[in-house]
Amino acid sequence: MTVAYVAGATGYTGREVVRLLRSRKIDTIAHVRPDSGRLEQWRERFERLGVRVDTTPWEEGAMAATLAALQPDLVFGLLGTTQSRARREAKAGVSREQNSYEQVDYGMTMMLVRGLDALPGSRRFVYLSAAGVGPKGNAYVAARYRVETELHQTGLEWVIARPSWITGPDRDEVRPAERIGASLTDAALGLAGLLGARTLRDRYRSTTNTALAAALVHHGLERSSDHRILESEDLRGYGPTGA
Repeated sequence: MTVAYVAGATGYTGREVVRLLRSRKIDTIAHVRPDSGRLEQWRERFERLGVRVDTTPWEEGAMAATLAALQPDLVFGLLGTTQSRARREAKAGVSREQNSYEQVDYGMTMMLVRGLDALPGSRRFVYLSAAGVGPKGNAYVAARYRVETELHQTGLEWVIARPSWITGPDRDEVRPAERIGASLTDAALGLAGLLGARTLRDRYRSTTNTALAAALVHHGLERSSDHRILESEDLRGYGPTGA
């Protein structure tokens, strides 16, 4: 039986990944930070689905030991911090080595990668990256580019997903700027599509957490390829509306 471990399980996309895995009767373990103020709420929510909850602290040795004990076949790395939090930390003088992108987006993700890569046998890592990732860019892009680069150097099977905006009406955290940005971007891309730039439109228009989660679960469980990079246009068509 496949055992799936979801890091970032309480996030907007992660919670939907957990739900979809359980709908397929996959033995699923959801990671929740031990210091989360909503730990018991998340535990109750996930356990109602038949999901095991893991609260391992984000420390290299502890995470490696947990993965060795649980022996997951499939790990979803869905971690990420918000741009607003990163900006607050930058204004407060937090260094690059200590900022959220470096600690969370890169550092915690690589704890998972190294821990999984150390296990014997065939293991698969599904990484939630972002559209436009490359060697040049801001701290957000740079953190994801480093993870992608280092994933290539492991012995793991991997899936790298590069969605554009992820939006929807049911976020816990209200993000009006993100919704406005997604709406304006989609409108501009719609016009570009009418003028013939369909590839550009499909790559950068927004998606929902449900559509994205469906694509991640599908490609995580579907083992026809050891290594796969999925751009936004490759992540469509798996949700209930085909978005």
